[in-house]
Amino acid sequence: MTTPDQATPEQTTPDETTAHAADPDLTIDGTGLLCVQLLLRLRARIAHLPAGAVVHIHTTDPAAPLDLPAWCHLTGHAYLGPVPSPAPDREVYALRLTSSPVPTRPDRPWHPAPASPSTTD
Repeated sequence: MTTPDQATPEQTTPDETTAHAADPDLTIDGTGLLCVQLLLRLRARIAHLPAGAVVHIHTTDPAAPLDLPAWCHLTGHAYLGPVPSPAPDREVYALRLTSSPVPTRPDRPWHPAPASPSTTD
């Protein structure tokens, strides 16, 4: 159990979100992509990044404000929210990677991957 002054890795404060707005470790251009393609690109591009990395996603998908927080909740990554966009025709959202994300299905990034069957001797 955490006390109010202890934050788990997935919790953020407004100051943390503001601090990460200007210095992403990776920027992903998802302009023109809808949910599935955006999440597939995001998942592929973050696979090599360490825990704690901040990612900015540029998108024109009107569902992104709902899809990105939901995907972060599913996988365990921290959704940091919108950040100022350099272009008026797209939005930018930030997230911070967790150390142990929940794997998702290769073709359906909004579904958890099936559990591996356990082996018994």
